[in-house]
Amino acid sequence: MQAKRLKELWRKQIWCRRVKNVSVIGQGYVGLPLALSAAQSGYHVAGIDINQEKISALTNGISVIEDISDLTLQELLASGKYFPTCAFNSIAKSEVVVICVPTPLDENNEPDLSDIQNALHEIVKYLKRDTLIILESTVAPGTTRNFLANYITSNSEITEEQLFVAFSPERIDPGNKGWNVQSTPKIIAGINERSLAKASQFYSKFILNLYRCESLEIAETAKLLENSFRLVNISLVNEVSRFCTTIGVDVKKVIDAAATKPYGFMRFTPSVGVGGHCIPVDPIYLSNAASKSGKPIKLIDLAIQVNQDLPQYFLSRAESILKDLFGKRVLVIGVAYKPNISDVRETAVKPLIDLLKKKNAKVFWHDDLVETWNGETSTQISCNFDLAILATPHDYLDLSVLKDVPILDTRGSV
Repeated sequence: MQAKRLKELWRKQIWCRRVKNVSVIGQGYVGLPLALSAAQSGYHVAGIDINQEKISALTNGISVIEDISDLTLQELLASGKYFPTCAFNSIAKSEVVVICVPTPLDENNEPDLSDIQNALHEIVKYLKRDTLIILESTVAPGTTRNFLANYITSNSEITEEQLFVAFSPERIDPGNKGWNVQSTPKIIAGINERSLAKASQFYSKFILNLYRCESLEIAETAKLLENSFRLVNISLVNEVSRFCTTIGVDVKKVIDAAATKPYGFMRFTPSVGVGGHCIPVDPIYLSNAASKSGKPIKLIDLAIQVNQDLPQYFLSRAESILKDLFGKRVLVIGVAYKPNISDVRETAVKPLIDLLKKKNAKVFWHDDLVETWNGETSTQISCNFDLAILATPHDYLDLSVLKDVPILDTRGSV
């Protein structure tokens, strides 16, 4: 027994020393920071993405996200530690393959795993024994084991005994200056102990704090809980904001007062609704899985509905200010899903603009960080509008030029 343990330990150490090449599939907000962090720690990293325009930009040293500077990218390109590519053949030489592709919802609000399946279709062409496959994309509990692992064993010569699979959900918060890939604690889980050990060895080279989960399903569900928690609390504070508007109380001052409690309270702020790559989607994954299990999570379903109703609420607020929106010039300020970034994925500003247009308002938008969106360009802030709606308050904004233009503040002002 002791000899078997020593042999296994020796194999782990040999594998760890041998890991030099890594392939990261998906070079967006999740995959690119991960790939560059791994490259900075000494790995040779292939950043794979099927978007040729993105790969062309990266190859020329132009970052595609705000959190990565052109200089950082250019230094790693010059070092040879990172190279972007549309080809998947680097997997043949990689000891670790990390999947960081989108997992959106389909037209029926069901989890869409097509990007993962497309990635796996390419991976199995080059996969070799002892290669560790890590999924970072958000999925429903059971997906890594029942979908990803089964796909590999069914479509390659890798047997269950030779399979190394781990799940480690991304925790990227675009624009967050305090927490990044290296400093944010990372949860990891493996399909078996050997996979967990390999994943720990890989990530420990460039991430400070690892939390090992006992099963894939614990890690998968934890990721969904993180963002469901945020959705529920954001929806709650938006409901409280509506109440405060009704009674003429400044909700921002209410939140400031509540936040003086040093325990049991976490600050959330009102908005036009949640957006981005996680909060509008992940809770639906959890709700979907809960419903299929026969134990629906009603609080999440209600929070989703509250969030989806917010654009209609602010449309009603706009109508109460202008009485009639027909032909009125309305400027929506800020279209990114949160302040100080240019990301417009799942932005709640879009349904608000759509509703305004349905009322025949002449809608313009301003956002110098986004610049172009939906075939339109950012309009400069001026006093030549009947109403301004502050949707996303970037730090650079100066609203003093609006002068006598009424402002509807979706962030909580009465």
